[in-house]
Amino acid sequence: MNPRLILSFGLALLLVPLDLTAKPDGPAVSDYNVSWTDFAKDSQDSMPTGNGDIGLNVWTEANGDVLFYLSKTDAWSEAQNSQLVKLGRIRLSLQPNPFTAEKGFTQTLRLRDSEILITGGGTTLRLWVDANAPVVRAEMIATQPTTLTVTLDPWRTEAKDKVTADVVLPNEKDRLTWYHRNSEKPTNPELAHRTFGTTIQGAGLVRGEGNTLRSPTPQTTTRVEIYPLTTVTETVPEWQAKLSAQAARLALVDLKQARLAHQQWWSEFWGRSYIFLSGDAEASRVTQGYVLQRYITACAGRGAYPIKFNGSIFTTDHPGKTKREKGSTVDIPAPMNADERDWGGQYWFQNTRPMYWPRLAAGDFDLMQPLFKMYREMLPLNSARVREFYGHEGAHFRETAPFWGDLRKILPEAKGSYTDHYYLPIIELGAMMLDYYDYTGDASFAKETLLPVMTAGLTFYDQHFPRSPDGKLLLEPVNSIEMFWKVRNPAPDLAAFHFLLPRLLALPDALLEPKTNQQWQRLLSQLPPLPIGQKNGKRVILPYEGGQTAPAKNTEVPELYAIYPFRLYGVGKPDLQLALDTFAERSIKRTKCWHQDPVWAAYLGLATEAKRDVIKNLTNRDPRLRFPAFWEKGHDYAPDQDNGGNGELALQCMLLQAEGRKIRLLPAWPREWNAVFKLHAPLNTIVEGRVENGKLLDLRTNPESRKADVIIMTEMPPTSPNP
Repeated sequence: MNPRLILSFGLALLLVPLDLTAKPDGPAVSDYNVSWTDFAKDSQDSMPTGNGDIGLNVWTEANGDVLFYLSKTDAWSEAQNSQLVKLGRIRLSLQPNPFTAEKGFTQTLRLRDSEILITGGGTTLRLWVDANAPVVRAEMIATQPTTLTVTLDPWRTEAKDKVTADVVLPNEKDRLTWYHRNSEKPTNPELAHRTFGTTIQGAGLVRGEGNTLRSPTPQTTTRVEIYPLTTVTETVPEWQAKLSAQAARLALVDLKQARLAHQQWWSEFWGRSYIFLSGDAEASRVTQGYVLQRYITACAGRGAYPIKFNGSIFTTDHPGKTKREKGSTVDIPAPMNADERDWGGQYWFQNTRPMYWPRLAAGDFDLMQPLFKMYREMLPLNSARVREFYGHEGAHFRETAPFWGDLRKILPEAKGSYTDHYYLPIIELGAMMLDYYDYTGDASFAKETLLPVMTAGLTFYDQHFPRSPDGKLLLEPVNSIEMFWKVRNPAPDLAAFHFLLPRLLALPDALLEPKTNQQWQRLLSQLPPLPIGQKNGKRVILPYEGGQTAPAKNTEVPELYAIYPFRLYGVGKPDLQLALDTFAERSIKRTKCWHQDPVWAAYLGLATEAKRDVIKNLTNRDPRLRFPAFWEKGHDYAPDQDNGGNGELALQCMLLQAEGRKIRLLPAWPREWNAVFKLHAPLNTIVEGRVENGKLLDLRTNPESRKADVIIMTEMPPTSPNP
């Protein structure tokens, strides 16, 4: 652990509301606050906060200046394939400077209220992004009169690589406004006329020299409001008018009431669910990782677009980054700024999925909406492309796609690649949507989102692929994930159909039209079995049908998709030994980033393996970054989101696994860990309890009737089926 990290219970000098996550005899989320007492070198030493759409990376330099990058989930530039970029970098300077080591400098992230407090010399600077409005608020309270200067640090100052420069509006007296407007001819028309920027104003602040605002006289209290806006307009004046109207409306809001409403949102968020561990040294570190990952997700998960797996909205500068040219053995400097990220601006479905599966058990249903919305809005364009390219109905989503979607025409004879001949993302998303419906019972969602997506995806497979001589669906050529290219009947696709079709056919008659029911009944009857064979003398699931001669192209284990995300096998299900042997004989055994070993181990009831891997996932801080939940890049880009998402899901599944009406508790729980938990389950169910020495205590379900569906798992040998 970074020696500069200190756990803090918060500061008493500010309003302290009730912590709804505090347990009578247990921990609270405040126990996992992050506090630093030494200064930052650069943005790699930043800590995050946000309101789900607007994010800050905050750090304090040795001269006492407080800096932060300002981000937004819809700030897509016109760069090649688009990039999700920063709005800008802002600097707050106080004179005389109270933030020195001698004066007791501290920077603290208070999780309960989602705010960053910077204190020293009798001065407190509070930074928070309003949970209920598009505004960043900075409040200063000082014991002696202090002058505040707000500076927009130079950012995109000149056009580069077809990306236009930012524009700072001149001649403003009491505010500072700047914007970035995508060029009139961007790389894709979907990016045209998109304008994003910010205006800053505050009580008594006036425009100074350059890009600054400042207090005209020293004050003991002052505040700053920052109003970001992204919109698509025909002209810049239209954007300016919308921004001015937004700022004028929000400036009228009572600050005290806004803060109370903000704190209430976060109290309710933390009260939805929790997992607090104890029992050994690693338990506290894992709890911190779980709490902080959920926080980071909430800070970026309620915007216009889903969370980016490769850094979210919290990317930093990487001045020491290097790269190695193909065929070389020498690393060369390749610094990147906070606007850049490896793997670009596209969404990779397999990399996006890990952040969203844990939202179900956490009860964070609101954070799932941007993901569902983006892909639902891709359907019209992708469906039109399928009709144009192939002359039939249905749709699929590319594994890598920009936020507006679109497809390429892929013919059977086309050369293999990682993401061509790969049609599964629409079905994987449908599995998550079906679980969402099971958890929430939201019939409107089922009609307007789940069923259109699933119908399009299943129709594509039904009409795109032929039948074998025995009348079975023949998926060829299709990739088995990115691992094996252009093979026959890949296990992930078949597992998806076998897992989903019976559940879809069991939907209420009010949701499922008779014609659709008949089509899906027919498709179910035409499914070939999952490919099963032998490996090292054990009966195992195979990654695809036939001789296993296709060369491996990646480091994935497609045959284990029959355990997760398509839960055909696992604790309490038939033929567990087949799944256990398949897991044991997997050729790739890895934990970090998007590797799913901890989740598979948990679903198989392997407590020792799951614990080992969850520790790795939820303590895997990137060594270049200071915040303890800015995860190591793995295969992606730091702060990696896959790593934390897989850790969250695995920990939840160690405690609770739900299928249909059954709720299995402690299916993969290590006896040396104790826990206090509150998690969600299907049928609008909440399960709470305490684990001590391997025993479940204080079990509560809401509704109470669901307690009859709970199965408390007993300790069993890992190679035997559990009850």
